[in-house]
Amino acid sequence: MGISTVSAAAHITPVVIKTFFKHGKRRAQKYKDSVEEEEALDDIFFDEAFHIVKAFIELGTRNTIESLQSFTNTHVPAPYWAAVAPVRIPLSVCNDAADVLIDWFGPNELKHVVGGERWWQVRGLDGIDGEWITEKAYLSSDSLNTESGGDLSKTDEMILRMQHLEPVLLYVHGGGFSWGSINTHRYQIIRYARKIRGRAFAVNYRKAPQYPFPCPLHDVISSYLYLIRPPNGARHDAVSPSKIVMAGDSAGGNLCLTALTVLRDMGIPMPAGAVLISPWVDLTHSFPSIMHNTKTDIIPEYGFLAKPSTLWPVDPLPPSGGRVCPTKSNPPPAPGHADTLHPDTDRVQEDNNANDLENVQSQEEMLSESEGRTLRPESRNSGKSRVIGEDDIDLWEPKPPKVLMEDPEAIPLELRSQIQQYATTEQLTHPLVSPIVQGSLGNLPPLYIIAGDGEVLRDEIIYLSHRAAHPEDYPVRSGILREGNRQKENAAKFTTPTQVHLQVFDDMCHVLTVFSFTQSAKYAYRSIAEFVKHATSDEIGLEPFPELQRPPSRASVDSEVLGEHSKKHSLFQIFSKKKSPKPGNVLRQQSTGVKLYNQQASAVAEAVQELVKESSSQSTAIQGARLETLNARKDGKFIMVRERVDIRGVTRDMEPRNDILCLQLMPSQVGLIKEAPCTRWNAGQTKWDAKFSYEAKRALRHREKIERKIQTLLQNARDQGLLLVGESDTGDSAQARNASTERSTSANPKDCTIREDRRYGPLDLDDERPPPSAIAKRRDTPESLALIKMAIYHSAPVTHLTVPKLKPLDAVRAAFDPHDDPMRPPKQSVSEEQARAHIIPGMHGLRIWDAILRYIMAEKSKKAAGYVKDRAGITEERKGSKDAV
Repeated sequence: MGISTVSAAAHITPVVIKTFFKHGKRRAQKYKDSVEEEEALDDIFFDEAFHIVKAFIELGTRNTIESLQSFTNTHVPAPYWAAVAPVRIPLSVCNDAADVLIDWFGPNELKHVVGGERWWQVRGLDGIDGEWITEKAYLSSDSLNTESGGDLSKTDEMILRMQHLEPVLLYVHGGGFSWGSINTHRYQIIRYARKIRGRAFAVNYRKAPQYPFPCPLHDVISSYLYLIRPPNGARHDAVSPSKIVMAGDSAGGNLCLTALTVLRDMGIPMPAGAVLISPWVDLTHSFPSIMHNTKTDIIPEYGFLAKPSTLWPVDPLPPSGGRVCPTKSNPPPAPGHADTLHPDTDRVQEDNNANDLENVQSQEEMLSESEGRTLRPESRNSGKSRVIGEDDIDLWEPKPPKVLMEDPEAIPLELRSQIQQYATTEQLTHPLVSPIVQGSLGNLPPLYIIAGDGEVLRDEIIYLSHRAAHPEDYPVRSGILREGNRQKENAAKFTTPTQVHLQVFDDMCHVLTVFSFTQSAKYAYRSIAEFVKHATSDEIGLEPFPELQRPPSRASVDSEVLGEHSKKHSLFQIFSKKKSPKPGNVLRQQSTGVKLYNQQASAVAEAVQELVKESSSQSTAIQGARLETLNARKDGKFIMVRERVDIRGVTRDMEPRNDILCLQLMPSQVGLIKEAPCTRWNAGQTKWDAKFSYEAKRALRHREKIERKIQTLLQNARDQGLLLVGESDTGDSAQARNASTERSTSANPKDCTIREDRRYGPLDLDDERPPPSAIAKRRDTPESLALIKMAIYHSAPVTHLTVPKLKPLDAVRAAFDPHDDPMRPPKQSVSEEQARAHIIPGMHGLRIWDAILRYIMAEKSKKAAGYVKDRAGITEERKGSKDAV
């Protein structure tokens, strides 16, 4: 049946009931044991929401990728109080962004790492869907004075009316690179826009596995160029980079960071800053928390698996010998590496002569022999000794990547299946796939980075933050520098520390902002908003983080200065009468400087100010010394602020770097495919293979059916006059480039043209080798069929000379196909094009989830304000209030 609102409700309802009873039982046990320490899950609302989200994601792994994508990319109307203006980033901007990436990769890497320069520029839509978002209350009518109001559409008018809002948040949503959309994140983005009193721009980038690396990165860079260099026809004026802050969660955080490194490397003006919320920056899973934090996070234990379909897995049935098996060949590459660059001819000859399939070495022997050698992939035919020529490079492909074993005496495992949907296993160590292994993370704009202490990505986020702020202390492993000239140059060129504000939230899971009703999330929203406003202001000064430029009365105040007064008027008591969940809280106001919201706030604040005035010199000295010791300065600037945040939104200083386990990891151990996560993934995939064996066989039969259908389509198109560049025998090229002069097969004649700004189509990739999941060159999935039909009959690239007319018989078949329409362009993949709800939009699961969150927030706001409901349902003020409400 796939994922729908009904199936999601049926799956989640038992979880809600089970969680309710388990919550009560756990609270009762804590009361019985006199446990005073409070945890985030002690809040029934968070407990329920956490398990609802976890159950939904697990439901997604039991369905096909296409089903999950369709549900999460279904268009949902915006709420009435929000101003949402949908736009489409045109192909001309996409072409500009493609040129940037082509220059970044270079011809060698494009050919041997990416698989070509054309396939990732192929798309179904004539651009990228995006949205301008703000509050309707912020719209102005002044912007319309210079425009002809009568000629403007409602969308154009809305864009002009939000022009005066200077702070712009470019938001890139998460979802494991394969699902999620501007619809799943719209309510979060609206909240950001409201809090920054500005506008946001959200981009609906193409998703994997249909559009794998570097397709999403290409779209994110396109969206940034669209803001700073608007094309003809765009209603917004060029936005200054100094007024833009990029933000993204999970996979979106990865894309923001990698986009920043590309902009930096290519000399393109960078934004004022970036907010990374639980960024997924190591797709090799080389850090300890990926194994330790599974129970406290919403990420499934076995990762993002899926029910087999024509699309995914690439191999619905496991290959002979299994998806993970003991290695059958010696290096290269060495265990743990997944290298893709081609070797030189001497290396080819050496490995062809030396490889012995009957004497496979242990991991320790492989590493000792490969020490100091450039780790390169070997030929599939490496067992044969032969003469090496210039054309041999085209015969070389990465062999199955090896796994770094815990026992050095063991023979390494090797991966025979693709383990991540975003990139091939060989690409996982590429710096634009896993930015944790960037040659340098220096010289970037200020970064505000958020992580949950209970999430599986915690360690890589902490390590990333310190790598950016302290490049000299956390160098990249030497193999990355050997294999990429650009990374070697970057390591030497970009040495200026990036200013980083890292906050790790107690008891929180992946992307804590999803749980917007919690104190932790409210604190995060306020902090993000103030960072955006401060970073885009004209008076930013030396420090990018607002808390570092406040007077002592508004910045951190050490508990030693306050002495006994802190015991009577702890600021923590302002937020909760319960005991702090974590010991050692430093007495300080929230670092965003937000207004304290209960009746004691002003009295405590005044008392703190008086104490500060009495010993201003002492407090300033202690404050400066503490921050100087923990966070360090360079060239008169803070380079890093390191904090933990408890469940009530109160901050404390993070422990010293020497006490953080993940920071002790050697550079040579970072960004490697390791045994434990690999074995766990294989265990999960083995379960899925057994559970969905019938679906896997059916998917293979369906692939064969689609392949025959596409062959017939291509043959018919040729018979109808389809010509590609270089195939025309006529000298009248102008006539040949005209579309069919017969009646258009599309309801919109503009859909049946050769688009001058559409560079390539799926029929232009004969000499390219895209990843096996990419629909651009596939001929066995419904999405690839729709993409080919679009390129032939509707929106052809410049490589086509003609746009033929659909045969009558094909038109009749399309009329009876529920997924096709002879009069309109075919619906493109849900990884790119938004789906439409088959039920009332207001009843879609995304709207229901938002309604639940808003209800919880309303209830918790009432409680925070001091209101309770009596038994008669009448709301009265707490004791001490005079007037009933």
